[in-house]
Amino acid sequence: MMENIESNFDTLSVMVCDDSALMRNLVSRIINEAPGMQVAGKAMNGKMLLDSLNDVKPDVIVLDIEMPVMTGVEFLQERKKLKIDIPVVILSSIATKGAAVTMQCLELGASDFITKPGGSVTTEVATVSDDLIEMIASYGAPYARKKGKKIPTTDHFLQAFKMREAEKFVAAKKGTPISATVDEVSENKVIPMPAFKASAPKEPAVITPVREGGKIKIIALGISTGGPNALRDVFKMIDPHLKQPILVVQHMPAGFTKEFAQSLNRICPLEVVEAADEMPIEEGHIYIAPGNYHIKVEERITGNVIRTTQEDQRNGHRPSADVLFESVAKIYKNNALGVIMTGMGRDGAVEITEMRKQGAYTIGQDEKTSIVYGMPRVAWELGGVQKQVPLREIADEISKLAREHI
Repeated sequence: MMENIESNFDTLSVMVCDDSALMRNLVSRIINEAPGMQVAGKAMNGKMLLDSLNDVKPDVIVLDIEMPVMTGVEFLQERKKLKIDIPVVILSSIATKGAAVTMQCLELGASDFITKPGGSVTTEVATVSDDLIEMIASYGAPYARKKGKKIPTTDHFLQAFKMREAEKFVAAKKGTPISATVDEVSENKVIPMPAFKASAPKEPAVITPVREGGKIKIIALGISTGGPNALRDVFKMIDPHLKQPILVVQHMPAGFTKEFAQSLNRICPLEVVEAADEMPIEEGHIYIAPGNYHIKVEERITGNVIRTTQEDQRNGHRPSADVLFESVAKIYKNNALGVIMTGMGRDGAVEITEMRKQGAYTIGQDEKTSIVYGMPRVAWELGGVQKQVPLREIADEISKLAREHI
């Protein structure tokens, strides 16, 4: 069983806005079952949400898009005008139209999005409960801490949630329900956070590359949670004269990456496209891995190309940054630059370390500016990151290295 801590953390407060009463209740149950989180309010449209913010004062908002009276997009427009800084996580359908509108929401300042499995109203939302809790913790926790709350790390929230789910599973198998089951949880009852010992930071391993860094002929970038807005920040500031192609793995579901590439293309001085199988790799282009497909580089006499595959997931992901980094390490060796940025887990960490061993240049996003310091932390500890860089400096660092080693 989970052990309560002596000095309790403050509760992470969540507002849920959806025109479907079913969805509001299903999403609220998931949140209220997560230790340390509480649904502080619900709204059935953007207008009700806007009117209630001063009273509820949430740390994060979970927002539907298509609603009567005021849509999610219209709420975000008003949020921007009123300079409201509460982070917003979008709940989006997986339709093509939904993808375009979801990207519009990101452009208007939404932090990230989760797809509703099965469409706009679904009882299957529990299948994305892990993603939902990760998003809420990732964006809500930093905001709450900024407001003076004592809030644990995103890893702490996820560990507690997984422990809770495991307890429920074991109890259900035994036929003896644990206290505060889903049916008993109310908005006024918060499940306390369990105690976890924070792991001490590890000193990075020492890597001795087999060769010195050479000319940079390609740039490979891996990113996950926090990525949509981080990539917007990086690519709008990238050197417009950059010659080297950039291949990007952003963990994102199928149906959204084409719209995401187009949204980046509108603000980036380089051409941004969704990658496709057999696509030639051209200088001055940025290629976004398509959702549900790995991308890798294949060597050709006439010029290297991108290959897309639906091989098994790597590190729980497809696309996987490790798949991209592995192919770049093999083909380009010391003639490459690897970049690993904000994201949960460890995807990309092992193979960016292999890139470094081959002599490639590598940079990682620093802890302070990462929404989740997971992927870049593991890469740093493995010795795969030469230099840690804050988000605001990543575009300049990429551009500088690319110019110096052309």
